[in-house]
Amino acid sequence: MNQILALRLLDAADDAAVIIDAASRIRYANDAMYALSGYDAGSLPGKRIETLLPNAVREQHGAQIGAYLAGDGKNAKVLGHKRHFAIRHRDGSMLPIVLKAMDLGKLDNENYMGAFFIDQREERAIEQQNAARWQRLQRIALSDPLTHLPNRRALEIDAVRLAARARRTGNPMAIGIADIDFFKRVNDQHGHAAGDAVLRAIAGVLQSQARASDVVARVGGEEFGLLFPQTDLSMARQVAERIRLAVAATCVEFEQSPITVTISIGLALLPHNGNWKAGFMQADAALYQAKHKGRNRIEQA
Repeated sequence: MNQILALRLLDAADDAAVIIDAASRIRYANDAMYALSGYDAGSLPGKRIETLLPNAVREQHGAQIGAYLAGDGKNAKVLGHKRHFAIRHRDGSMLPIVLKAMDLGKLDNENYMGAFFIDQREERAIEQQNAARWQRLQRIALSDPLTHLPNRRALEIDAVRLAARARRTGNPMAIGIADIDFFKRVNDQHGHAAGDAVLRAIAGVLQSQARASDVVARVGGEEFGLLFPQTDLSMARQVAERIRLAVAATCVEFEQSPITVTISIGLALLPHNGNWKAGFMQADAALYQAKHKGRNRIEQA
């Protein structure tokens, strides 16, 4: 009577459950187990528990269960606590679950083990959604909404990483700051919408003319930061000159009004101590010299 009542209780349980004998055969599975695993009702008894286990652990876990129920309780790694695990659905897909196994003792001189399988698919889906949402928030936090370039914070993160690599490897790294010349005139003559169009266009030019390994970011207003990893000043100047010429050749059409601009660029080499902030200050000073000497030019520290 007690056994019948216990099985009725398991049948009504929300969590999937099985009972296993000493030969690792499933002797009982409740309704929730059939719903979880996709097997037809009544079809699991007689199958070995390995039927439900992932290939990578099928033999190992089956042997552990059999050894324990045969009387070797020293290797009972499957007992005693909840474990994040996976079981095989009838269609071959893997289902994330939390496993709780327990020793049920003997009945008619035969050892039995019970196991509960708590479905984790909904929790995993929520975790994945939260992870994706967090990644989107990170992208938003590190992106300039107007130009879609990395923003100042993103540039600082890359600068720390690349400066550490440069110091570790001994390779040079150049730093640049580019500024659109007379940008206030664009806003004053054509309006801020035109200024935004120019910023987007120049951002595109900078990104297309820089190398794949370079970092281009909008660091504020009409100013852009540039990082040239594994690059000395001579090579950085060549890339910067290509950028300068491409910007000067770009015509932005805004409400049938063609707008052209130029940029000035300051360059500096990352100091030997890896202090990227000092490198940016030197590049900024070089940019000031480029502005002072007539704009639409490149100066280096």
